Amino acid sequence: MKNLGDVFKKLISHCKEYGFIYPSSEVYDGLSAVYDYGPYGVELKNNIKTYWWKAMVQMHENIVGIDSAIFMHPKIWKASGHVDAFNDPLIDNRDSKKRYRADVLIEEYLGKIDDKIDKEIEKAAKRFGSAFDEGVFRSTNERVLKYAEERGRIAQRYVKAMEDNDLAELKQIIVDCEIVDPEGGSRNWTDVRQFNLMFATHFGALAGATEEDNRVYLRPETAQGIFVNFLNVQRTTRQKLPFGIAQIGKAFRNEIVARQFIFRMREFEQMEMQFFVPPGSEMEWYNYWREERLKWHKAIFNSSQLRFHVHEKLAHYANAAVDIEFEFPFGFKEIEGIHSRTNFDLGNHQEFSGKKMQYFDPDLGESYVPFVVETSVGADRTFLAVMTSALQEEEVPDAEGGTALRTVLKLHPALAPVKVAVLPLVAKDALTDKARQIFSELKMSVQCQYDEKDSIGRRYRRQDAIGTPYCVTVDFDTLTDDTVTIRNRDTLQQERVPISAVEAIITKATGINQLLR
Repeated sequence: MKNLGDVFKKLISHCKEYGFIYPSSEVYDGLSAVYDYGPYGVELKNNIKTYWWKAMVQMHENIVGIDSAIFMHPKIWKASGHVDAFNDPLIDNRDSKKRYRADVLIEEYLGKIDDKIDKEIEKAAKRFGSAFDEGVFRSTNERVLKYAEERGRIAQRYVKAMEDNDLAELKQIIVDCEIVDPEGGSRNWTDVRQFNLMFATHFGALAGATEEDNRVYLRPETAQGIFVNFLNVQRTTRQKLPFGIAQIGKAFRNEIVARQFIFRMREFEQMEMQFFVPPGSEMEWYNYWREERLKWHKAIFNSSQLRFHVHEKLAHYANAAVDIEFEFPFGFKEIEGIHSRTNFDLGNHQEFSGKKMQYFDPDLGESYVPFVVETSVGADRTFLAVMTSALQEEEVPDAEGGTALRTVLKLHPALAPVKVAVLPLVAKDALTDKARQIFSELKMSVQCQYDEKDSIGRRYRRQDAIGTPYCVTVDFDTLTDDTVTIRNRDTLQQERVPISAVEAIITKATGINQLLR
């Protein structure tokens, strides 16, 4: 069985060695929880964003995009609740000196109880076969009932503690459940404290102004830029409800507990869509987008790697919330949230700004503040999930008739940073000239790479490691019959094709449309 910690370490190492992710400011010993995307990382991330944008905006005539500013009026964050309520409840372990989010520790404990219930059901299903009735088993099996009772009791205490901001009760739940430090196993916990996550800075130089007068924040989410532009967008695009506004942009959070590589960073990128709907229809659209977004993920991940997690504790603005979680080496974690935000945001901005944030419904002949369904996916977390899913080690045939171990990134061809590599069999003038000619023609259509250094086998391995789905090999026969060999990264099959057909083959196989069907 694989050591998941070792798997994650290999992933981090691979990201740096092959130019996907670098520690930021590394020559100055780095900056905690901040990373830079390298040459292949930026291409992969851009492809993920393109896939999201096309799926959300291009494929929907009632969704449009914007790009709002990072700096916004500070009253926006008062209206949104971030100034008063954007906090994490943190707890320290005195022995390991590690800091954790108290709510995450409790939710992970609840998740372990869920896993125990699922295992009992799985064992019973195997034992009874087609005669198994899961509903009856859940309601009658003593062990399952015991687990369910424990889970319900703890969940009820947890939700109430979060709603009441009862930090002492959060600690007491951790103590009562005997939750241990995930790294050291110690139960020697401090009290729980609240930390606000927003970065504050100062705007301009106003004569006689106090710090409070010119304080602004780096936005902790991109959604508010959409909300304050709701009427601008609706009027200029003449959209009728329901319609959506999409945005991709940077957000900033002063994460006190920032770890697990790029999963939790202080500077990150969000891909968000806010869908504005008439009051009373929000749950219908919430369920619609919950399923639509799962389909988007299933196009690039195996279904077994994904699951829904319904929120125990709702945010102050929501009446329903679910996460789409991906199975990372460190467990199932959120990569996207779908929330029914009610009319909290537009209503609060109307109150704090004194400007109406209402939509006139021509069908009803009345005005109202729309409700909102949000889909918010982390670009960086999706990147990490894609790399986690794609990085593999496998045995393949070698030139001597035996086998060799290769490291390969089995990225979906539409997401791969390099679509095709053009390789002369050997570095001889006639072959390199022909290969460069083919490369020059292909680079107009797809992201491609030319490589003539080292043996052809080593060059194949380099392309495998960065996820290039196809290699075009130019050999001596090419000089006489204008054909080349296309090598498939995953199957290792090689096909002889005319040079004139290469561009069409590669563009069709690697186009983003392959994911949108």
